[in-house]
This record gives sequence, C-alpha cells and structure tokens, in this order.
Amino acid sequence: MSDSLYTDAMYGDSRYRHIPYPRLAKWLRIAVALLTILGTVLYFIMIPAEGGAMADAYPEFAYCYIPWLAILWCTAIPCYAAMIFAWQIARDIGQEHPFTHDNARRVRRIGQLALADVVFFFAANVVMVLLNMSHSGIVLVALFICIAGAAFVAAAMALSHLVGRAAELQEDSDLTI
Repeated sequence: MSDSLYTDAMYGDSRYRHIPYPRLAKWLRIAVALLTILGTVLYFIMIPAEGGAMADAYPEFAYCYIPWLAILWCTAIPCYAAMIFAWQIARDIGQEHPFTHDNARRVRRIGQLALADVVFFFAANVVMVLLNMSHSGIVLVALFICIAGAAFVAAAMALSHLVGRAAELQEDSDLTI
C-alpha cells in the first residue's frame, strides 16, 4: 500500500498526510541548527552591539551595560541546553523512535529549562529595577516575555506528558504484536 493510500485509509482524509520520520527529523535538525545560529547572532553579536551603541549614546547609563549583558548571556545557557535536547529528539525521530520515555524526559527537561530561564529573567529584571539599573517599562516588556515563556513551559510540559503516554501505548502495542 502506498504511503498516501495508507494515510488516507488511516485518517480518511488526504489533508493529513504522514511525513516520513527521517524527513521530519531532517527538518527538525535544520530548524534546531537555524535557531542555534540565530540565537548566537542575537546573543553574541546584536545584543552587545546595540548595548554598546546605547552606552555610547547615553553615557549616564553606561554602567548598566555589563550587568545587563551578563544577565542576557545567562539567559542563553538554558536555550543552548534545550537545543541539545531538541537535537537528540530529532535524532530519535529520524531513527523512527519518536515516542519514547527518553523523548518525554527530554521534552520535560526543555520545559524545566524554559521555566528556570523565565524565573531568572523576571527576577533579574526586578533586581535591576531595585538597583536603579532599569526602568519599569522594561520590566513590563519583560513581563510579556515571561508570559510567553510560561505558555511555552505549559506547552512543553503537556507535550512531555503526551509523549510519555504515547510511549506507554507504543510499548503495549509492541508487546501485543
């Protein structure tokens, strides 16, 4: 049975075509690589350049540049760790093992890293305001970033649970056959 016939029979509609796992894994690895490159450009080229330009333009705030740069660089650490887990998930998908307890654990770790990043980023913003090294408007923008991060955390935790349940169902199915 061809792939599209199998998919049509399985889902009853050709709108839900099955993407072969190796192809999906390839696209996931490309996405992870591009996000890693984009993050590197953002964190280590654009942010320091913009911060330096702001410090030059407003010398009275130049003392804030290094602390803010350190905070932002610290927020990069969980992002890069999450990229490692995402790469491992893509590898497993490419080997046609998408629903495993290891992948559920990896997705949960990505959620935990995101949660730690959100909490750190918000706390750092509050501390910077208390030290008079920030503005309440910046904290407001940071709050919106943290809300988006919290939504990502919730989605990652839910996905982790679903992948874990799918892994259990996969194990049951493998034992039945």
